[in-house]
Amino acid sequence: MGCKNVMVYVETAEGKPVNVGLEMLTAAKEVAEKVTAVVIGAADAAATTIAYGADEAITVDAAEYNTEAYAGIMAALVKKYAPEMVFVGGTPNGKDLGARLAATLKAGCVTDVIAIKEADGKVVLTAPLYGGCIYSDSTVDGDVAIAIIRGGAFKKADEPDTAKTGAITAETVEAADLRAKIVNSVQEISESVNLEEAEIIVAGGRGVGSPENYELVKELAGLLGGVVGATRPVIEEGWISRAHQVGQSGKIVAPKLYIAFGISGAAQHVSGITGSDFIVAVNKDEDAPIFEVANIGIVGNCIDALQIMIEEVKKMKSE
Repeated sequence: MGCKNVMVYVETAEGKPVNVGLEMLTAAKEVAEKVTAVVIGAADAAATTIAYGADEAITVDAAEYNTEAYAGIMAALVKKYAPEMVFVGGTPNGKDLGARLAATLKAGCVTDVIAIKEADGKVVLTAPLYGGCIYSDSTVDGDVAIAIIRGGAFKKADEPDTAKTGAITAETVEAADLRAKIVNSVQEISESVNLEEAEIIVAGGRGVGSPENYELVKELAGLLGGVVGATRPVIEEGWISRAHQVGQSGKIVAPKLYIAFGISGAAQHVSGITGSDFIVAVNKDEDAPIFEVANIGIVGNCIDALQIMIEEVKKMKSE
């Protein structure tokens, strides 16, 4: 094993672990003798981390996320438990926390990690550079290393092992004098889109042709019980809200099925979908880069393909 102990910060939402938190437990098990999950502010989620692979869990009572406070808690736990590595999920809050924790501990940090392996007794972290055009392997020297893991890069266990047991320890960390405090949170009234957790995503690019045609993408997604995705040009044209954007400047996704209509496959978009289990691409250009990552490629008019798929799904549902 490359590490004796990996500490995994498992972020929660509405009291439940987010997917990337559980995915990181799988990654940690590959390189560590012991995996310690840390849950802050949602103690009930600790049992779930054990069921998904953690050997033990630590809970800390705290208010809603605050970078300074959470980084202080994590730094205190690292100093007490002395893990060799800390994994943090690549969510907006996770990227924020991981960077601050690395600075607090004066530790090396590798961001956007998509692969982890052990070589010559060291843990090697792989991350994409230059928009995913090349990949870099890194090792981090020092007492502890921070790895910010891309969502979807690893797969969580298919089913939780509810019979698995592990110690759950409640720790109390003295609160620091915060320079900034959250006084009130205002939820923006907007469309709720959960691309990161979706099992099916139907996405359309500029090749769909028009906002009217894009309605077919939405219809197919609805029939399949999936979520609608989009490329940056589609967002900029105003065909759909930015909440649906997939790719480096949008959401990194890892559904079981990703269907791409009229998407050429720019590196920035492809890097956001490579965690998908199965990719179907439809494009009239047989040389489109999207076909290099697709499991099934269909060369043809994407509108014709959309209409045929919609009809076939309707037939299946009516039977």
